[in-house]
Amino acid sequence: MSKPEPAQAHPNRRWDPIVVLTHWGIAAGVIVNRLVVEGGSGLHLWLGLAIAALLGLRLAWGFIGPPEARFAAFPPSPRRALEHIGDIRAGRRAAHASHNPLGALMAYGLWGTLAVVIASGIAMTGFPPQVRPETGGDTAMASAGLGEFDDEASEANGGSGEAVEEIHEAAANLLLILAFVHLGGVVFETRRSGRQVLSSMIGGGSKLRER
Repeated sequence: MSKPEPAQAHPNRRWDPIVVLTHWGIAAGVIVNRLVVEGGSGLHLWLGLAIAALLGLRLAWGFIGPPEARFAAFPPSPRRALEHIGDIRAGRRAAHASHNPLGALMAYGLWGTLAVVIASGIAMTGFPPQVRPETGGDTAMASAGLGEFDDEASEANGGSGEAVEEIHEAAANLLLILAFVHLGGVVFETRRSGRQVLSSMIGGGSKLRER
C-alpha cells in the first residue's frame, strides 16, 4: 500500500520548464486544432506537427530529464492505481515524488492516444503534408502551407482513406474525453489533498523533490 504522508501539508511544488512547456503547449495545440481550426486545413496540419514535436520532446525528457520527470518515477501500474483508489476511499493521503498512480495511468493514456492521432494524421497527409491553395490559386498561401489538405497528394503519399480517417477522428474525440477526465482529476486531487497542482504547472511553489 502507499505510504501514508506526514501530518504536515505538502508544500507547493513546481515542475521543470520543459514539462511545463510541453504540457501547456500540447494542451493549447489540441484545443485549438480540435475546436477552433478547421480540420484538414493547412494550419490544422502544421499545428499537428508542432504538437508532435512537443510530444517527442516530452517523451525524450522522460529518459533524460530530472528524476521526477522520468518515466521511472511514475511507471504505469494498474495495481498501484487500485491501491491509490483504496487510499482515496479510506481518506488516506500518500506522498508522491511525481504523478500519483492514477495520474500516471492518465498521462500514458493521453500520450498514447495523442500518438495515434498524430500517426493517423500523417498517414492521411504524408510527410511533410501536401496542401493546395484555399481560394483563387493563391500560390503564396500554398507555399506557406496554409491551404487545404490535398486529397490526391495524400493518396500519393500513402494515405489509406476512410479507415485511417475514422481512426483519426475517434482518437481525437477520445483525447478530448481523457483531457476532461484529467482536468476533473486535477480538481479533485487538489481539493482532497491540498496540493496546488495548477501552481506546480505554472511555476508556483517549491521545486518537486524526492520524498
